[in-house]
Amino acid sequence: MFATRALRASHRDAATVNALCISHRPDRFCGMIPALLLVFSAVAYRVTTGLLIHSGASWLSNFAPLAAIALCSAAYFPKKYKFSVPLVTLFISDVVINFRYGAPLFDPQILVRYAALALVGWLGVLLQNRASLKTLLPASIVGSTIFYAITNAFSWLSGPGYAKNFAGLVQALTVGLPQYSATPSWMFFRNSIISDFLFTLLFVICMNLGRSMERSRGRAARFRPVAAG
Repeated sequence: MFATRALRASHRDAATVNALCISHRPDRFCGMIPALLLVFSAVAYRVTTGLLIHSGASWLSNFAPLAAIALCSAAYFPKKYKFSVPLVTLFISDVVINFRYGAPLFDPQILVRYAALALVGWLGVLLQNRASLKTLLPASIVGSTIFYAITNAFSWLSGPGYAKNFAGLVQALTVGLPQYSATPSWMFFRNSIISDFLFTLLFVICMNLGRSMERSRGRAARFRPVAAG
């Protein structure tokens, strides 16, 4: 009987250790839930504002944290989610917005946008081992600048309305083409920086919250009394 009880206790201890190992895995999905909810909320917000822009809400132009989603996902999420989460969510929002206005889903401008976000994502990968507010808040401004510079430079190169000289590039980066949008390019950039900065702040808070929840769950599992067998 003593041997049977010892064997049962050994099995209970092994189960407890396995539970702790699972709960402390760095890629534990539960720890990502607050940040994932934030990403999905930001995408829903982008779709909503994308539909409102054509109703005269020009002050919302580009107030969507695309670069920050790429940056923070790559810095914090496990390997299989680093690029899939931001690119898939962006693609879904593009499908909704472009379908609503009959715009093509795949054109050079959109492909360049995805490439720019992937580049911002690599910046997040470089910071993944020291991700914090101290590193990611400045990186969010850098990411916004990279995304803005690449997409607007491509608009300058491909847009027939721009002169193909330095003055045309400056126009693309500052005022844009008034005949296509009443909102100047610099306002897009300003809104992008603000939204990326705020999203990064909230994302780091959400990740810290998720990790705190995981640690609390792990401590609770560790000290949970085991019923006598």
